[in-house]
Amino acid sequence: MSDKLVNGTCNTNGDVSNNKCNGTGKEIRVWCDGCYDMVHFGHANSLRQAKALGDKVIVGIHTDEEITKHKGPPVFTEEERVKMVKGIKWVDEVVLGAPYVTTLEVLDQNNCDFCVHGDDITMTAEGVDTYHLVKSANRYKEVKRTAGVSTTDLVGRMLLLTRNHFRQGSAEYDIEKEGSSNMGQDSSAKSPWTGCSQFLPTTQKIIQFSDGKSPNPNDKIVYVAGAFDLFHVGHLDFLEKASKLGDYLIVGLHTDPVVNSYKGSNYPIMNLHERVLSVLACKFVNEVVIGAPYCVTEELLDHFKIDIVCHGRTPIAMEDGKIDPYAVPKTRAIFELLDSGNEMTTERIVERIISHRLEYERRNQAKEKKEIEAFEALQRQKQTQKAG
Repeated sequence: MSDKLVNGTCNTNGDVSNNKCNGTGKEIRVWCDGCYDMVHFGHANSLRQAKALGDKVIVGIHTDEEITKHKGPPVFTEEERVKMVKGIKWVDEVVLGAPYVTTLEVLDQNNCDFCVHGDDITMTAEGVDTYHLVKSANRYKEVKRTAGVSTTDLVGRMLLLTRNHFRQGSAEYDIEKEGSSNMGQDSSAKSPWTGCSQFLPTTQKIIQFSDGKSPNPNDKIVYVAGAFDLFHVGHLDFLEKASKLGDYLIVGLHTDPVVNSYKGSNYPIMNLHERVLSVLACKFVNEVVIGAPYCVTEELLDHFKIDIVCHGRTPIAMEDGKIDPYAVPKTRAIFELLDSGNEMTTERIVERIISHRLEYERRNQAKEKKEIEAFEALQRQKQTQKAG
């Protein structure tokens, strides 16, 4: 499929490698901006679609001060947010200090042809559409927002950790009735953008995120495995170091029940399908094994022709309390412990959220209120246009 521009909205459902909306020979530079707090596969998918519209994607990131003023305190620091965006495979340049309201000047300063954003509304503290200037100048294009995920929703899932909500069997879907402090998942979240629908994975989405390249015959193949839950800067630094040990990096992702068996509580925060896309969006990763065995087996090593197996400095849980999951690669003398140099863990992110619980609840309640007002105004405008 090729990408088509329809009424200012670009349909980028196909292979994004060579499709452009503009047929000129000039390099097309696309501007995207945002908070990029708790970067997830929804952000990555938006940037993937933006890349389909041009040759280079330049991402502007708001400062902590700007985010706090308009939205509330960010979960991650500027340095962490910049690093995460730089790690996404479709990003070419990152600019820190992007204004909260996107201006024509910022597009011109970065030699960008137009701005791209998802089809949700972003507003300032005063309720002003942050893209109204570039929209008026016809230098704005929309891509489809990824349904089923948002930073607000992820924060809500983490806050539910304090409610002992992890359930299985017939009670698995009772979480919604319990509520999540107006943080995206519960039934009281009425905003069409903050309220979160179920994420529905498809093979097409996996294909879009995958680079589709097989290793060359002489490539040194590196294998790592884990949960990679709430993909973060610690994961990113670890994968970058692992990728430098060879030519082709394969990441094995454990299933949700396996992750829960060694993490406990209601981990993983993100399900297997979500974690697959999060890892595939990383520029250091070549391939993902979906539902990899917890114990690295001879069959796995031989099938993928793995030369080296790595693990970080985090504790390794024994299978059934006694079996070393890395016994086989250790026997083959191809196992290596890697120090990412980064202390970030999924648990630390959850601790940050819970320690600032009331701040994040207030932030997201205010965000939802503004979104509802904007959505209702948009609906009234459409009705008026139809009536006219």
